[in-house]
Amino acid sequence: MRIAAQQLQDLLGRVPESVSALKPVEGGWQADVEVVELERIPDTTSVLASYRVRLDEEGELQSYERIRRYTRGQVDRPT
Repeated sequence: MRIAAQQLQDLLGRVPESVSALKPVEGGWQADVEVVELERIPDTTSVLASYRVRLDEEGELQSYERIRRYTRGQVDRPT
């Protein structure tokens, strides 16, 4: 995951903040990575994004897509 996070950072120009999900998929792994896209003051108003990344079996980044944007203080509603 560290290698993939570095590759994602190189592509986005932003440091990944955390990994919120990781699961095995056919041919590798899928992870959801949280990235700060816009820093604001106060910090709770900063804009974050969730990126879904696919990794091969060696952990090399194969693809990524932004799946969500939200403010840090936002709470998900129960489904």
